[in-house]
Amino acid sequence: MVQRERIADSVFSFQSDVYAQVNAGAVIGPNWAVLIDTLALPEETLVIRDFIEQEINVPVRYVINTHSHADHAWGNCFFPGASIIAHPLCRQYLDTTGREHLINTHKENISFRNVKIILPHMTFDCGELSLRVGKKNLRMIPLPGHSADNIGVIVEEDRILFAGDAAMPLPYIVDGDIDDLTQSLKTISSMGLENIIQGHGDIVLRGEIEGFVKDNLV
Repeated sequence: MVQRERIADSVFSFQSDVYAQVNAGAVIGPNWAVLIDTLALPEETLVIRDFIEQEINVPVRYVINTHSHADHAWGNCFFPGASIIAHPLCRQYLDTTGREHLINTHKENISFRNVKIILPHMTFDCGELSLRVGKKNLRMIPLPGHSADNIGVIVEEDRILFAGDAAMPLPYIVDGDIDDLTQSLKTISSMGLENIIQGHGDIVLRGEIEGFVKDNLV
């Protein structure tokens, strides 16, 4: 159901086998972990939680939402002890359209009966926000385009970017802007990255990044 890959020391990605190859990630410290996004289905997010909390045996202290869409943020409720970090628009969207969408989903899909909207506790909308996890420094930056609230998370020591839906196999704008997405892709191309974990799809490797960005800018 969930494919797990170790990308670097203490850095993992998780991909859904069920819904649109959506991705999440985790950075593991000696005493606690940071989760980057949740997956589309509750049972998939619980697989990630069990891996971190039972196999690795550390709690999830922070959950970073790259944006508000259901397949990336509805799993917040399964980490009641964690602080949620996101863009302020992510908080706004979850509190409005997110709640409305979940009401309809509750009626249509019994597997979401225990899902609740949990709003971010900490937000930032300009500049950068950093978080230290063991020996890793996570740097969060705005990467709008697919949606106005999209942020990216850079694992600086490994030059890994969790891009949210700013990076996808095919560019797709939901509630964002094409000019913002173009600028975000140009920003990504200038980072000197080793890997990009897209919001959906396969990991983009160092030798593929230039072509990936070029194709997405066309």
